[in-house]
Amino acid sequence: MASRPVLLTAEDDPAVSRAIARDLRRRYGQTHRVVRAASGPAALEALRELTLRGEATAVIMADYRMPGMSGVDLLEQAMDIQPAAKRVLLTAYADTDAAIRAINEVDLDHYLLKPWDPPEDRLYPVLDELLEQWARHARPGFDGATLLGHQWSDKTQQLKEFLASNQVPYRHLRDPEAAAVRRAAGLSDADLPAVVMPDGVVLRRPGLRELAQRCGLATTAGSQLYDVVVIGGGPAGLGAAVYAASEGLRTLLVEQSAIGGQAGQSSLIENYLGFPRGVSGSELAQRARDQAVRFAVEALTTAEVVGVVPHGDGRVVRFRDGGEVTAHAVVLATGVSWQRLPAAGAETLAGRGIYYGATAHEAASCAGEEVYLVGGANSAGQAALHFARYAKRVVMLVRGPDLRRGMSEYLVARIEAHPAIEVRTGTEVRSAEGDGRLERLVLAEPGTGRREVVPATRLFVFIGASPPTGWLGEAFQRDPRGFLLTGPALLGEDGQPPPSWPLTRDPYHLESSVPGVFVAGDVRAESVKRVASAVGEGAMAVTLIHRYLETI
Repeated sequence: MASRPVLLTAEDDPAVSRAIARDLRRRYGQTHRVVRAASGPAALEALRELTLRGEATAVIMADYRMPGMSGVDLLEQAMDIQPAAKRVLLTAYADTDAAIRAINEVDLDHYLLKPWDPPEDRLYPVLDELLEQWARHARPGFDGATLLGHQWSDKTQQLKEFLASNQVPYRHLRDPEAAAVRRAAGLSDADLPAVVMPDGVVLRRPGLRELAQRCGLATTAGSQLYDVVVIGGGPAGLGAAVYAASEGLRTLLVEQSAIGGQAGQSSLIENYLGFPRGVSGSELAQRARDQAVRFAVEALTTAEVVGVVPHGDGRVVRFRDGGEVTAHAVVLATGVSWQRLPAAGAETLAGRGIYYGATAHEAASCAGEEVYLVGGANSAGQAALHFARYAKRVVMLVRGPDLRRGMSEYLVARIEAHPAIEVRTGTEVRSAEGDGRLERLVLAEPGTGRREVVPATRLFVFIGASPPTGWLGEAFQRDPRGFLLTGPALLGEDGQPPPSWPLTRDPYHLESSVPGVFVAGDVRAESVKRVASAVGEGAMAVTLIHRYLETI
């Protein structure tokens, strides 16, 4: 819940300051928070702190005569920090003329004469009107993180995706609100992107690990030994972690980016069992994470694994930061990554108008715009329908001749019936162009040789599936595309496991070519690329882990 709007007073006389606060709390104490300052500089410092914390200041009341900084100077400088706040000058009868001049010269909202007994006649009617004016236009206070950075910066986009994917409440401010917060924080262009945390701490150009730690997410393991380490926090990894922990196995879940994986970015999953009205990927991921925490799963974020190595009966999991943990068994559930768009200029504009995948929050920022999507599978279809709720027009670019080749029928039917979605089959992106951000696309139809240049500011890519398995050693066998081979797929034509297999038994169904290391979900060769099957494989891996643990 957002905090109550603030009424800030600046008065150097302690007795008068207490009397002002008393009168304000008597009338507005239930709906507003009264903050007192004893001088102009102290009031400005308090105002900066409130601004950084995302608290809305409704009214600033300052005494005309204060040592060091007059009330007029204070209210003039306060406008740069909280431009929406109503500014009131407090003055005695002798200063009335000066107060009137200040209203005209500094554009103050009102002046009040002290003393104002009774406040019911001389104070409250004025403040009631000012608060009503402020409430009509002001935005409420905000309790989450505040992101400051250029809209077309790839670094800003990276922070946005991290906060959204990890379900950290945040807002991305743009001018003029951003300028006010930047001034309050003392930020220059070189400090951006920056994140202002709810407690007012300012992170300048933070890395994801620093941001994760400030958000209260664990980034390092709390122990050296686990029964099971699950690498990857998508549906398969979450399924494995929940089932392992629920069966009494001490479990560590390691995720490099955000719990939920690609499925966590889906706007609506409609064919997942048990959710007749569908469920968003973020909600499903949060439910699974809550379930994992309930079973005492230890979860790490921004932790990159660089190796899994056998060591006696254990498996050593090594991290990029030099740390390592040992487990009796490991589940590889790293999922897949979107393939990079093979078009000229695409890499240069990545994060600057070209995005891979899309969290649900992206759609709202595209209100009234034209959006292009590349891809013809379910993820692209779900995204197109979600973007069409906000965008003026959504154009799907599909290389194949028909959406039905790779997309579920229920999605195809909705896309074909939606008036704001255009599907261009047999079309690919040849190049992306723009000065510092995406401005246009060169489209081509290979079948006809036709080319077309179209204006574009946002392109979302949902193509291919690239398994992130390059970090694994040569002991892990893969298919030609890099997907991990398991179980029967490891057996040769003679029905025998590979020569490197050290055991007398054959590999279990989801076991990799390294005993005790199991594979679940999209990263496994020949797996079914669906959320439900990934969760099922995660659960099955735990069953096989129990069988494996009985042999060591």
